[in-house]
Amino acid sequence: MVGNELRQTVWMTLLALLLSAQSFAAVVTRVDRADIELNESFTLEVITDANIDLQPDVSVLEQDFYIGQGSQLSNTTIVNGQIRRSKTWTYVLMPKRAGQITIPPLSIGTEQSDPLLITVSEPSYAPPGVAEVFLTSEVDFDETYVQAQVLLTIKIYRSVSTRQPALRDPTITGVEVLSEMAGDDRSYEAVIDGTAYNVVERVYALFPQESGSIAISPARFEARVLRNGRITGRKVFESEPRAITVQPIPPRPAEFPDAVWLPASDLQLSEDWSREPGEVKAGEPLTRHVTISVLGQLETQIPPLDTPVATGINVYPDKPELSRRIASGGIRGVRKDQYAMIGVTAGVVTLPALEVPWWNTTTSEWEVARLPERSITIQPSGEAPLLEAGAETAAEAGADADEESNGDAAPTLMSDGFWRRVSELLAAVWLVTLLGWWWTTRPAKRESREPAPVPLHKRQSRLLKSARKAARAGEAASVKQSLLDWAALEWPEDTPRSIGALAGRVSSDLANELDALSSLSYGPNRGEFDGEALASAIRSFSVLKVETTENHEQLPPLMPAR
Repeated sequence: MVGNELRQTVWMTLLALLLSAQSFAAVVTRVDRADIELNESFTLEVITDANIDLQPDVSVLEQDFYIGQGSQLSNTTIVNGQIRRSKTWTYVLMPKRAGQITIPPLSIGTEQSDPLLITVSEPSYAPPGVAEVFLTSEVDFDETYVQAQVLLTIKIYRSVSTRQPALRDPTITGVEVLSEMAGDDRSYEAVIDGTAYNVVERVYALFPQESGSIAISPARFEARVLRNGRITGRKVFESEPRAITVQPIPPRPAEFPDAVWLPASDLQLSEDWSREPGEVKAGEPLTRHVTISVLGQLETQIPPLDTPVATGINVYPDKPELSRRIASGGIRGVRKDQYAMIGVTAGVVTLPALEVPWWNTTTSEWEVARLPERSITIQPSGEAPLLEAGAETAAEAGADADEESNGDAAPTLMSDGFWRRVSELLAAVWLVTLLGWWWTTRPAKRESREPAPVPLHKRQSRLLKSARKAARAGEAASVKQSLLDWAALEWPEDTPRSIGALAGRVSSDLANELDALSSLSYGPNRGEFDGEALASAIRSFSVLKVETTENHEQLPPLMPAR
């Protein structure tokens, strides 16, 4: 009886541990856009770092948002042999009011996500009449400064289906401009005057390199419109042109006459240490990381910091780490400098303050980001006191002289018999070495053995490498064959038979390229495909398992009544 109760207690404990392990998975929420208009939809993703059976509680969203259909995705990623699993729930939301709205924490089990803040503004654009397709182009600044970021946003509105769409980028003339894509294209829904539109948004970050003016030609969208079951001829739709005035660099501030020109809408300067830098022992290494994060600048345009110099400590700068992130305000460049520091003299060492002057493009004023000076106490290492190099050498020389004068004189000559024995020993060693070399280099009889089977992951890696090589060479047939052979190894019991079927089982970056390849191969318009983009997508992708769930409350009707 006691044994049964003990066994039952053990099983209940194990079950509780399993359930708690699931409920303790971290929860993260994110949106595709943080600044939207009242008549637009956006996507909310809820992500956990484990594949669990629990569902997020989204009922708290109903107060401020219409909740559309949701979907869930189980993601398995293999990187360098390490398997990582996660689960993502995706919801399409449309705000019910304008203003600053906080997305409350969402719960999965006992874990909660952090709140998110979004900005919902009133609709800013009305369509021209009852147009079924139209384009808009907007810039966030009509007047800017040299090397300051300007965001050009192009939106395609469609209330009808289109075929063979193509967006032609606008032409930029005038002063020299560096153009970068500020993230991937976004797709969402918008309701304007009761008409539902599908919107595709593309954002460019423009960086003028000199003062003057910039002329941006209309963007062109070409497509065939599907209306009443019939496809029209190819139509061209254009946006309005834009112009930007570029001002020269303003004078530097008096306290920083040699300041490097750095225009941005936000700059953050921070530091972290490998360990607490208050007190360290002499000779022990200490690492300092200084990070500059600039919204509105490329990471390559962030100037390097002056290496901090202080008496009593040696500083060794390392190669900086450069990266970028896409934010709602454009491109955020990040530069991370690393310094290795070693104290050489006991005492208090003061590192000077770090100051970075920058031009605020929002307020049109100079500002300074600062890290205050820091004091570090260098403690003696606990060993012999540190001496100057010359003194140490002299002391050692004196000690050697005393030892030599006090000790007995060593004989300077050896007997002939001693050297003869040394020569014989060296000859024997040389002979043994020669025999060993001959033994190891003689041909050996090897038994024929069957080669070991190639592991599965190596065969898949070879096929993916072959697919990338064929993609760069423009060989569509070889790309499809290599990918289908790889899919046969990945899903031996349910192998996809076509590239289109394979696209539904991989992440969106590769799926989009496979859809494009499939449409070029079998669609009415055949042509060349972007081999470099396909090869890049094959290099890094995830295998997906998609399940669809329904939500009882739907969005308002997004398509016009038929």
